[in-house]
Amino acid sequence: MKAFDFSLQNQDDRTVKLFDYRGRRLVLYFYPKDDTPGCTTEACSFRDFSDQFKAKNVAVLGISKDSPASHRKFIEKYHLNFDLLSDPTAEAIKAYGAWGAKKFLGKTFEGILRTTFVIGPDGNIEKTYPNVTPNDHVQEILSGLTGV
Repeated sequence: MKAFDFSLQNQDDRTVKLFDYRGRRLVLYFYPKDDTPGCTTEACSFRDFSDQFKAKNVAVLGISKDSPASHRKFIEKYHLNFDLLSDPTAEAIKAYGAWGAKKFLGKTFEGILRTTFVIGPDGNIEKTYPNVTPNDHVQEILSGLTGV
């Protein structure tokens, strides 16, 4: 299945497109909010394992509805070493199916579903990780990339 070709602003207000990653594998992860416990755990795991992704020529991008300024603060606070993209209208989030009903404290609401996609060099989605648990997620992705 072809991945949605987004065009979004990163933490430096620079436009980033899926097409920019054509020819290499990309881990694209969707997360609810900067600087919250689960999102921080997940982002720091991607940071901590960045050498393993680089060794496999795999790029990492995170997407949330947060602003580029919020992403910049999050990156600076935790020394993240990959781009975070801002999707304020949730166009890409919805196109990837990472938006839907969530429950918290007995209430149901719409929001970002923690989901990750591995997109191949040809722009096709190779693997989808729905309902991600932040703690072991990055190791799960890396194990799935063996032979890459």
